[in-house]
Amino acid sequence: MSDPMRPRASLRTAVVWEVLKDALDRRVKATGRDVLDVLDTGGGSGNFAVPVARLGHRVTVVDPSPNALFALERRAAEAGVADRVRGVQGDAHGLFDVVEPAGYDAVLCHGVLEYVDDPAEGVRNVVAALRPEGVLSLLAAGLGGAVLARALAGHFKEARQALQDPDGRWGEGDPVPHRFTADQLTALVQDAGLGVAAVHGVRVFADLVPGVLVDTEPGALDALLKLEAAAAEEPAFHSVATQLHVLGETRGTAEV
Repeated sequence: MSDPMRPRASLRTAVVWEVLKDALDRRVKATGRDVLDVLDTGGGSGNFAVPVARLGHRVTVVDPSPNALFALERRAAEAGVADRVRGVQGDAHGLFDVVEPAGYDAVLCHGVLEYVDDPAEGVRNVVAALRPEGVLSLLAAGLGGAVLARALAGHFKEARQALQDPDGRWGEGDPVPHRFTADQLTALVQDAGLGVAAVHGVRVFADLVPGVLVDTEPGALDALLKLEAAAAEEPAFHSVATQLHVLGETRGTAEV
């Protein structure tokens, strides 16, 4: 995933970035603090961490890959935010081996739940990192998008397998261990003690539209971005989105 500030990459990140930025702005107003403490679990090379730091916030990135953390350090330096970005090696399972619990105004958990052995435990861990009033940005692979993609590629048996499999996998060669429906993700968030503030479908159309069309047709990228933004909030499209984004809030935050 590329920097959400770049136009072409925004097809994959624009919806999440706008929701996240708005949530952070609301936390700034609610707390009266211009600088928030943000934790990005599985944040890799800083695709979201660096833009968040550009907003003026302090960001801690936890990722198991030393190479990704090296790239994060380089990207943060190039963006002039090295003093606001800290990378530590770790994962969601052993999160509190490397960070303090209840220490963050916002936690990002993007592309993590698909790969943990126990998604419920993963959500409970990242929620435990929040302060009494805070927000969780949760992004995970959507079941329906994978089923649709396999079917459109002519792999009908694999599409049916993904639809019927408890983990949403289309076969032994599937590189993604878990996929989720919107109901499953919201249940995980609620079971961890948060209220669900919003659910969005991400990459509803972007992965289905030929890249050559987007790159060569005048105005196509902007039009597709607007279409993605409009469809993201419609529950009917959640079932076919490649990814699903859930914004969770602690009970106190929801009342602010």
